[in-house]
Amino acid sequence: VQLQACGGGLVQTGGSLRLACVASGRIFMNNGMGWFRQAPGKEREFVSAISWNGDRIVYADSVKGRFTSSRDNAKNAVYLQMNSLEPEDTAIYYCAAARGSYGSRGAYDYKYWGQGTQVTVSS
Repeated sequence: VQLQACGGGLVQTGGSLRLACVASGRIFMNNGMGWFRQAPGKEREFVSAISWNGDRIVYADSVKGRFTSSRDNAKNAVYLQMNSLEPEDTAIYYCAAARGSYGSRGAYDYKYWGQGTQVTVSS
């Protein structure tokens, strides 16, 4: 199983980016998916989680109203639309596949992790 995240880059404050994560292998359609991020010198933190069918989505308070998670099971992909980006959003963003059908805020609930994609927001 592999998770490949892409879509990161450098953007100015207030800009937007759309991250994508494509899964290969047997796992995806029945699994919850999550996004986490880790800024330099900080611990990894939860960003968003989406259930296997997309009907339940949760967000960290810090991104609520600005970020939107979605998934396309036909393409084995999940997406994170990030709007109104702030310098505090600068981090490496990771996608992860949950052990069950619903993702959670805890990293321990995720079995597979992607390699990460860098997001840098300039002020």
